[in-house]
Amino acid sequence: MKKGIICLIAGIVIGIALAVGAMLFIRNINGRKTDKGTMGTMTRGTGDAVECTDAEVYAAWRTQNAGDRHATVPDNKAETQGTLASESAQSTQQILKQQQNGSKNASGRLHVSGTVLSDESGNTVQLRGVSTHGLAWFPEYVNKEAFRTLRDDWNANVVRLALYTEEYGGYCSGGDRTKLKQTVADGVEYATELGMYVIIDWHILSDNNPNSHKADAIEFFSEMSARYSGYTNVIYEICNEPHYVNWNNDIKPYAQAVIGAIRANDKNAVIIVGTNTWSQDVDDVIGNRIDDDNVMYALHFYAATHKDYIRDKLKKAIDNGIPVFVSESSICDASGNGGIDYDSANTWLRLMNDNNVSFVAWSLCNKNETSALIRPDCSKKSGWTADELSDAGRWYREAVRGGH
Repeated sequence: MKKGIICLIAGIVIGIALAVGAMLFIRNINGRKTDKGTMGTMTRGTGDAVECTDAEVYAAWRTQNAGDRHATVPDNKAETQGTLASESAQSTQQILKQQQNGSKNASGRLHVSGTVLSDESGNTVQLRGVSTHGLAWFPEYVNKEAFRTLRDDWNANVVRLALYTEEYGGYCSGGDRTKLKQTVADGVEYATELGMYVIIDWHILSDNNPNSHKADAIEFFSEMSARYSGYTNVIYEICNEPHYVNWNNDIKPYAQAVIGAIRANDKNAVIIVGTNTWSQDVDDVIGNRIDDDNVMYALHFYAATHKDYIRDKLKKAIDNGIPVFVSESSICDASGNGGIDYDSANTWLRLMNDNNVSFVAWSLCNKNETSALIRPDCSKKSGWTADELSDAGRWYREAVRGGH
C-alpha cells in the first residue's frame, strides 16, 4: 500500500516536471540566446515561420535583397524578433523616417519647388552638410561613424561624395573604377542607414569642359541611377565646376544628355548641374533653364575670394526664379588654402539662410590646407572634438548646426 502511494506521487512529480519543461521549451523557442545571438523567427517566401539567429536573419535579408540596395535594414542590422518577407523589404523612405535620430529635415524624397527644396508634405528643406575630398585620395573618411558624427554632432543632413574625373587616380584618368564605385556605394549605404541625403558628385575640375568625358558620364550615371532608382535620398551632381566653356553651347547640351540617362531610370531624383567659371555663373541660366522641374544649378564660393560680385549673381538668379544649390563652399580663398575671411563667410551664411539655399562645406579630410575641416595633426576618422577640427571645421560645424 505504502509502495503504491510512493509510486503514484513519483509519477505525478515526473508528469509535472515534463509539462513544465515542455512549456519552457515552447516559450523560449522564439526568443532564446545562443552563442550566435538572439533567436528569432523569419518568414520565408512560402509564408512558413522558421527559427533563426540575428546573424541568420541578416544573412537571409542580404540574400533576399541582392541587387535591391534600397532595402536597407536599421542600424542594429536585424531585429531580435524580426519577421522579414522577401516580398516586403522596407523602402528607403521608411528607413529615412525611422533613422532620423537627430538628422535635420530627413523627410523622404525631395523635389524642387520654386527656388528651394521641399519635402513630400510641401515643407521647405534646407540641406546643410559636408563634402568629402577626392574619393581616390581620402577614402578612409567614407565610413559610417564619420557620417554619424556629422549627423549627430554637426546636425548635418547631407554628405557629398566627390568623385574626381581627370586628376591623378580619377575615374577617367586611370583610377581603379571598381574601387571608386565601391567607395561611392559604401557612402550611399552609410548615409541611407543614417537617414541622411547623399550627393554623388561627378567632380570635373582640370578637364574644364564636361563634354571631355561625356560618354563616361552617361555610362556612370546610367549605372548609378539604375542602382539607386528606388532610393529617396540620392541626389546627382553631374558636373562639378565647368570653366572656360559656355552654358548654352557646352554645359547645357551635356547636362541634357546626362539627365536623359538618369531619367530613363529615375524620374524623380533631384539633379544638380554645374555652371561656368567654376560654378559661379549661375545667372547664365536665367531665361535658359533645362526643361526639367527637378534640376538645381550649382554655385560654389570660397569666401575670401568670392564676395559681393558672386553674391549678387546668387541674388539675381534667385530673384529670377532659378533654384540654386551651393554644393561646395569654404571660408578661405579659392585655392582652398590661404587666410579665412570670417566677415565674408558670415555674409554668405546669412544670404543662404535667408533664402533657404542648401549648402555643403569642403572638405572632410585632414589635408594640410585651410579648407580641410580636420586638423592635419588629427588622425581620427570620426568622433572629432571641436579642438580636433580646423578653424574652418569649427566655423562650419557651427554653421551647419544653425549658428553664427
